[in-house]
Amino acid sequence: MTNEHKINESKTSEYKTSEFEKLGISKELLRALNDEKFEKPTEIQELAIPLVLQGKDVIARASTGSGKTLAFGSTILQNTKRDYGIQSLILAPTRELAEQISKALKKFSKYASLNICAIYGGVSFNPQVEDLEYAEVVVGTPGRILDHLSRNTINLKHLKTLVLDEADRMLDMGFIDDVEKIISQCPKERQTLLFSATISQDILRLSKKYMKHQVEVSAEEYVDPTLLTQVYYDVDDNLKFSLLKHLLEHEDAKLVMVFCNTRKNVDFVANNLKFLGLESLPIHGGFSQEKRNRTMEQFNSKKTQVLVCTDIAARGLDIKGVSHIYNYNMPNDAKEYIHRIGRTARAGKEGKVINLISSRDHENFRSILKDDSLKIEALETPELERIPIRWIPEGRRGRDSRGGGRGSSFGGNSRGRESRGGYGRRDSRDRNDDRREYSRAPRHRTDSRDSRHRSSSRDRRPSSSRIGRSRF
Repeated sequence: MTNEHKINESKTSEYKTSEFEKLGISKELLRALNDEKFEKPTEIQELAIPLVLQGKDVIARASTGSGKTLAFGSTILQNTKRDYGIQSLILAPTRELAEQISKALKKFSKYASLNICAIYGGVSFNPQVEDLEYAEVVVGTPGRILDHLSRNTINLKHLKTLVLDEADRMLDMGFIDDVEKIISQCPKERQTLLFSATISQDILRLSKKYMKHQVEVSAEEYVDPTLLTQVYYDVDDNLKFSLLKHLLEHEDAKLVMVFCNTRKNVDFVANNLKFLGLESLPIHGGFSQEKRNRTMEQFNSKKTQVLVCTDIAARGLDIKGVSHIYNYNMPNDAKEYIHRIGRTARAGKEGKVINLISSRDHENFRSILKDDSLKIEALETPELERIPIRWIPEGRRGRDSRGGGRGSSFGGNSRGRESRGGYGRRDSRDRNDDRREYSRAPRHRTDSRDSRHRSSSRDRRPSSSRIGRSRF
């Protein structure tokens, strides 16, 4: 017997005796999991896979990165037949998540040879029509799926399984009406699976309306709080960017995500870091889908270590190896904060969250501190040199270069919704696929172009009169 045969027999034995086999997974899927070096099911996979394989409707609470795609993909891949039309539809809130799910399902189905396609806005419509003619599994965003339904370019009459992934995110983004319209056009006799990081009353109402004898399962948070360090610096408005630059240079980090509340702030931070020789990648809904895909591929390959992003990247995307999260702008509440910090301290790795709190962040930060489960330590702001601002958006240079008045939103926060620029001519539903990249925080001044200032090394811990109840 050749060594090659021995190796093949060893691999066969490995997947046949794996812990995944005990869940009832097919041999073809076990082979694919073995190829991808899957060794042990995650908690949500152990809880959900046996139920979904029995054909039950399931509500699963699980965070990003917990293995949800395989949990719902197991029944899809085992019960889908080639050339029988679209039998499974997975709805996702963002294009990136739809693309990610599609790629994962293609890997899992390598021995089943299924036609799987991702359908979302921001790209050409006609190639999607061709893909849908041959697809058995469709992953899509609600807006673009509705477009295809309205034009009769997608046929759901053979649908067996409907999945709502990141359901809470879809509701937060205002997709509830679109989702219900899509459900109304699905066969009543189907399996419905709902996966969500949180189970709100709206989620429960949706499940009661459209699911039958649903079973609820819940996995523990994927982020290990014992490995997560959370700190904040209370910093002067005009030193905020300078502090970010200082920390990026001095923290021992691997992959870093810097969260901003608006597209303009993403551009502001990323471009000014670039002028300082700190390579970073910006990503937000204003970029074309092709550019967003390239950005995520570059970041996941670790060619560039810093990603500056809006909340569009906070949910759904499984980005491995993130060691540091920076909140350049604070999110509105604890829920969004938890979604952001869930990118780090995963799978047994340590992580650190650094919050940059300037005067206009106090209201949001006070709201976040109401969650007693969050332990955020105050740190003394180091001595800083005020960094000159090299990049300011067109149309603002005259005013902002003189120091940035109170009305400037660059480098700070903005109460208004994000600009919708950068999409070109697109259907309204396509624009909605990325709407509401939360930008409701107040504004403050940006750094000056040419002034210099050194902060004292005093403790910048906010007083109760400024931020509210102190717990530190």
